[in-house]
Amino acid sequence: MSETAENIEQKASDAAAPDLKEKVIQAIKTVYDPEIPVDVYELGLIYEINLYPVNNVYVLMTLTSPSCPSAEVIPGEVEQKIKAIEGINDVKVEITFDPPYSQDMMSEAAKLELGFL
Repeated sequence: MSETAENIEQKASDAAAPDLKEKVIQAIKTVYDPEIPVDVYELGLIYEINLYPVNNVYVLMTLTSPSCPSAEVIPGEVEQKIKAIEGINDVKVEITFDPPYSQDMMSEAAKLELGFL
């Protein structure tokens, strides 16, 4: 039995989504809080990454504190790094403080890097 071109195209599209999400995560991992030598992804500042049709990306993130001195810089850098990925159409980065950030949100690698383990 042969598959229709539509089915093959759909499978290729489904396979591309995880690859694109991985590219988005890798791009986010190049963004660092200037005061902390760990990227924002490993710090646990990224709450949500959604990919929508036509390669639109939505990121919900937080900062280490509402008064973070880099509050103007970090979200913009996240947006810029994602937009630089080939094929990305549009990026929206939203900041939230609910739930509030805590050190428990850090990955094991981040805790190790910062000497918490």
